[in-house]
Amino acid sequence: MTIHVVQSGESVGSIAAYYGVDPARLAADNTVPPGGALAVGQTLVIRFPRQIHAVTGGETLSSIAAAYGVTVRQLWRNNWSLGGGELLSPGQPLVISYFDEKLGSAAFNGYAYPYISEDLLAAQLPYLTYMAPFTYGITAAGGLLPLEDGAMLSAARRRGTRPVMHLSTLTESGQFDTQRAELVLTDSAVQEQLLSQVLQTVLRKGYAGLDVDFEYLPGALAEAYAAFLARLRRLLHSQGRFLWAALAPKTSAAQRGLLYEGHSYPAVAAAVDAVLLMTYEWGYTAGPPMAVAPIPNVRAVLDYAVTAIPPEKIFLGVPNYGYDWPLPFVQGVTRAQSISNQRAIELAVEHNIAIQYDETAQSPFFHYTDAAGAVHEVWFEDARSMDAKLRLIAEYGFRGAGFWNLMRPFSQTWLVLDSLYDIMDG
Repeated sequence: MTIHVVQSGESVGSIAAYYGVDPARLAADNTVPPGGALAVGQTLVIRFPRQIHAVTGGETLSSIAAAYGVTVRQLWRNNWSLGGGELLSPGQPLVISYFDEKLGSAAFNGYAYPYISEDLLAAQLPYLTYMAPFTYGITAAGGLLPLEDGAMLSAARRRGTRPVMHLSTLTESGQFDTQRAELVLTDSAVQEQLLSQVLQTVLRKGYAGLDVDFEYLPGALAEAYAAFLARLRRLLHSQGRFLWAALAPKTSAAQRGLLYEGHSYPAVAAAVDAVLLMTYEWGYTAGPPMAVAPIPNVRAVLDYAVTAIPPEKIFLGVPNYGYDWPLPFVQGVTRAQSISNQRAIELAVEHNIAIQYDETAQSPFFHYTDAAGAVHEVWFEDARSMDAKLRLIAEYGFRGAGFWNLMRPFSQTWLVLDSLYDIMDG
């Protein structure tokens, strides 16, 4: 894999010719629009096929995979244009393998809401070991708020991805609720009811395990939270299931603030099978313009985490989105719009703006002026920033990464991922 940064005057055709690759595949892999419009500073992922197969009449993905000794999931990963589907046509070229030097094997998880596009989910699932529908909330009586996850579970199983149940303290209002968490952690009857319903749901729907996300816990509940997780783990293990938990991005054990104090890294890690470090949202909707996950900030969390948690238990949190801030930024007034990385590139193309790259944050950004004359600042992820984040998995010896979230399309996330790692199957 090579990550190419578009220069002035370049086209898909000229770039493909320079690297000796198929321009049609290059455009399709990087979701270049039919007209071929590119922004200066935009990244393109260049992959170099080792072996290509031309489809003949009557062949299927399964028959081709068997003939070459690869899996259908790998064919999907090698051919983004398949979109996780099985439709083939005679003469169609399929990449069987690439000249990639992998950093090793890793597991990957992605979160998605039930209303995700069926096609978008299908395209991304082959790159994921696990997929977690977001989310089962908790009622005031300790029951589960319903989640329409049937279609997502079916899609995951068809593509060899293991579904993971997600449990959070989201209430009927759709917000994380400290009081709801306190109720579960301090009322034995409520906790008993919740544990029973969680286990029933895991077994009935065939989830591989459970991922718990209790946010905004006061420090006084840290011990009770770890004890709750330990109890939940014993229950799940008795049925051959695993338990994960999400952790706020702390840089020290003594970090103050409601987001951090209830998450004791050592205690939670001892109580579960794996953790997700939520290493994103430094740039956020109500905050000033900046990278969503600046590498120095991310590293500060990781450097503390590995002192308290075995690295092989850690999933690195990776953002798959960006933000568009109207300027000037006014604290308490300005609200950034969450956008896909692909939409960020489209905005740069539409406004004929060159994309810049912050070498310290390891993140792309640019400014543009809208039709009303307002200036905007955009920070997002591209192939370079994804590459910088994903390489941390191998550097620190982590289990893998978890993507928040799968709702916004960006093919380069998956091209870079598949180029760097052998993705563990579900």
